[in-house]
Amino acid sequence: MIKIWGRKSSSNVQAVVWCLEILQLPYERQDAGFKYGVIDTPEYLELNPNGTVPTLVEDDLPALWESGAIIRHLANRYCDTDFWPGDAVSRALVDQWAEWSKINIALEFTSPVFWKVVRTAPSKQDPVAIAAALKSLHVKLAIADRQLASNEYLAGPHLTLADVQFGHVLYRYFDIDIERQSLPNVERYYSMLKSREDYQRSVMISYEELRVTD
Repeated sequence: MIKIWGRKSSSNVQAVVWCLEILQLPYERQDAGFKYGVIDTPEYLELNPNGTVPTLVEDDLPALWESGAIIRHLANRYCDTDFWPGDAVSRALVDQWAEWSKINIALEFTSPVFWKVVRTAPSKQDPVAIAAALKSLHVKLAIADRQLASNEYLAGPHLTLADVQFGHVLYRYFDIDIERQSLPNVERYYSMLKSREDYQRSVMISYEELRVTD
């Protein structure tokens, strides 16, 4: 049995859970972090000394933390199909887009945009900083839009691990109250993801518990 520690409103937890759902692996998720606590207990810090989520515990293997490492572990252990190709070159091309998505999309959206819009009280928000962060993010999203103009998925014709790293933040990007540029191919791609039951179960999760109103 695979056990994931982490609240379902965490985008990093969502990436791992979505990967599990795609691979159709049985798992148990335990709330941790934010208002749920747990992460500062000695028992949890033995598993993950950073006191962060997610953390994966599987059979008698060492506990794993860092979402990117976890999803690669799951793909390496349980998948050798198009999702995570077996040959080195094809896998590197998928991993290239996965790494790019983590650095340029997930990180550039979560803290500079999502946290400043949802996790910051309206009276304390900085519209200039948010606009600057969105301008930088849209430069990167335009790269994805060009890639998706000739590919159904981010790394090619098939759903891959790269789509987990890229697609798991799009629900929040399209849902929160921000100015968005026209990205027709990303919008087409997102509509396709929204139709997937694994995406609905794992990613299209309410984030209202994170919202700061005053």
